[in-house]
Amino acid sequence: MRRTKILAISGSLRKASLNTALLRAVSKLAPADVRIELYNGMDKLPLFNPDIEAIDPPAVADLRNRLLGADGVLIASPEYAHGVTGVMKNALDWMVGCEAFVNKPVALLNASPRATHAQAALKETITMMSARIIDEASITVPILGSKLDELEIVSDPGISAALHEAVLAFRRAIEFHRAEDCNG
Repeated sequence: MRRTKILAISGSLRKASLNTALLRAVSKLAPADVRIELYNGMDKLPLFNPDIEAIDPPAVADLRNRLLGADGVLIASPEYAHGVTGVMKNALDWMVGCEAFVNKPVALLNASPRATHAQAALKETITMMSARIIDEASITVPILGSKLDELEIVSDPGISAALHEAVLAFRRAIEFHRAEDCNG
């Protein structure tokens, strides 16, 4: 069986981000046949500007190539002022003009039950970009205010079980869509 490659993207630049910790924890909880790579280039992306899109800035090309090379994308982003973060929206804006998200399975993790507006906006944007949102792998993990780091998230039995199940559901969906694409 082919190894599943997932690109994980955090919508936070904070060093102590719960969303980034959540993605790192998921990578530790993934089965051996699933490789989750955390994208670390959000702070290097220039502000979206259609005038320089044709230049293909190196940071933009890097993100696009990572997305194209991934079997699926896992996104965790905080909510700021009832919306998705500026860095997340900026990254997505850069990808609208290409096919990096077309038919790409995407799962959304949410570190706060209160962050419903950002999740809805993110889901709408990703859907408009023709990605396949995998609802059964998209979960809310109520860790806002917990100050947990990735190791504490991994060692929490309830949280780690939910994350592990989400990764398994995501892998199943990716495999299903991969088989569907080959047969279709």
